[in-house]
Amino acid sequence: MSRKDIIPDTSSSREVDDFLKNARDLAVHAPASGPSQGRLIFAMDATASRQPSWDRAAEIQAEMFDAVDGIGALDIQLVFFRGLSECKASGWCRNAGTLRNYISKVSCHAGHTQIERVLAHVEREADTHKINALIYVGDCIEENPDHLAPIAGRLALKGIKAFMFQEGNDRDASFAFGEIARITGGAFMQFDAHSAAKLRKLLGAVASYAVGGHDGLSLYQKKTGSDDVLMLGHQLRKRS
Repeated sequence: MSRKDIIPDTSSSREVDDFLKNARDLAVHAPASGPSQGRLIFAMDATASRQPSWDRAAEIQAEMFDAVDGIGALDIQLVFFRGLSECKASGWCRNAGTLRNYISKVSCHAGHTQIERVLAHVEREADTHKINALIYVGDCIEENPDHLAPIAGRLALKGIKAFMFQEGNDRDASFAFGEIARITGGAFMQFDAHSAAKLRKLLGAVASYAVGGHDGLSLYQKKTGSDDVLMLGHQLRKRS
């Protein structure tokens, strides 16, 4: 696994250096397993207001791996942005411990949203790997949605569905996230700061879909009995 700077990083902070070192160490000790059956990019807003949500994500991300246990293997790459121009991607990982280590090394910094850079990274990554899904978790948008729609269209052509999960109910974000989901054939769902359980199930649902398609998602819904997962499935089928 190699760590990537989506945008050249001019920072020389100790924190970024530690993140790089940790990524290299994890690459050495990554488990050797067979070809993955699903690959998704897990992208999060790491601007200043997001720290509590970021900490929760570190705890609940294991559901993505638990959800596909017995169905197939899953590779996940973490992508985050923060500050004025920092947007980075981790290496690919296939277990919750590795992904949690990546997440826990990052703290949130003030800055603007960089969703366009996230989508552009996913598009580039798809030139090298088959990407089954993108999960994006955030609460706002400070970019022009008209600039995001063309990239979303190109993701759709590559077969990448975007699952846009919004914390809160910011109206501009709801519109933009919903449009990205619609264009790519994915899904848009909202949750609040107190519904970690809902987000956990949504993450598990997307992981199940990435590995097993509609059948995998149906199995996960039956397992959890979640109405939120059922609604997510309805959106996907409607756009298929």
